[in-house]
Amino acid sequence: MKLIRSATVPESLNTFCRGVLKELSQWYEVVAVSSPGEELDEVSSREGVRTVAVPMQRRISLISDLKSLWRMWRVLRQEKPDMIHSMTPKAGLMSMVGGWLAGVPVRVHTFTGLVWPTATGLKRRILMATDWLTCACATHVIPEGEGVKSDLLNHHITRKPIKVLGYGNVRGIDLERYNPEQYNKEPHDGFTFVFVGRIVRDKGINELVAAFDRLHKEYADTRLVLVGPNEDELDPVLPSTQERINRGDGIESLGRQSDVRPLYAQADALVFPSYREGFPNVVIEAGAMGLPSIVTDINGSREIIIDGQNGVIVPSQNTEALYEAMKRFVTMPDVVQKLAANARPLIESRFEQGYVRQCLYDYYKEILGE
Repeated sequence: MKLIRSATVPESLNTFCRGVLKELSQWYEVVAVSSPGEELDEVSSREGVRTVAVPMQRRISLISDLKSLWRMWRVLRQEKPDMIHSMTPKAGLMSMVGGWLAGVPVRVHTFTGLVWPTATGLKRRILMATDWLTCACATHVIPEGEGVKSDLLNHHITRKPIKVLGYGNVRGIDLERYNPEQYNKEPHDGFTFVFVGRIVRDKGINELVAAFDRLHKEYADTRLVLVGPNEDELDPVLPSTQERINRGDGIESLGRQSDVRPLYAQADALVFPSYREGFPNVVIEAGAMGLPSIVTDINGSREIIIDGQNGVIVPSQNTEALYEAMKRFVTMPDVVQKLAANARPLIESRFEQGYVRQCLYDYYKEILGE
């Protein structure tokens, strides 16, 4: 049987389907589809699968999107797959509508997160409509977690039966790779928080920097390490936030890093105050590295962190609550030690990579009637 996996950009295939496509090739003919790029060639070489480039824009663009839909339809008509499985919003829309038009019998979309819950006005209505259309054209819908599932059902995006696989999450964690015992933690004074993600407004960077600035004035030996790229063209932080980051004084901004494990190993806690997520891999990675986390009360994060067991959950977009949680971590080392002791075991029991992948493979067999 032929299976197509699709994503908007090749980076998504390279990240979320690493190793999966190769394993699937044991049972299926696998083709990977995304926008063109060097990473699409990397996927083909590493996974041993054929790839097809279909240009897609992440932003809404009517003319470009119609061209992408036509190209996707042509690919699907030519390939005649038994199933197409998409992830990321634009690829989902193109793949599900194109798959329906091309008569692909099994059409699956995974929602790794929803954009519209934090949008407003016309943009919110457009985003909800595109998700509704994606679901309408899909035969099966996989929400990455229970929070995403609830949003899809409660806002009437779909009434189809939808299923969370396992405990949620689409990638799982390689516990051998993310193992704190591989690193010797260097002694340091004070307390180090680490944030990993894009340096943008929606990740809660404005609140994080404001909370840390207040904390650092009281506890001069605290540090905040920011790991990730700025995306000023998409979702910039406030000018005052960027100025505070540039000034340093306890804040170290490292940009994008190819390997974040050494940074987790040298930190005392993860702080991840995002406004919205599907199922944040960063929180899973940090937990596997033995870090307790401060997260916001949003989809995904509250399914990984159990408040008071392996971390603390605070309200989203609340600088005061974030400051108070960070202060507790700095001033209550016994509590932090208890949370840290639980961090890796809770990840091991729910998000080990082999278990997550097996849930997916079993689901494929179920919906393909094998």
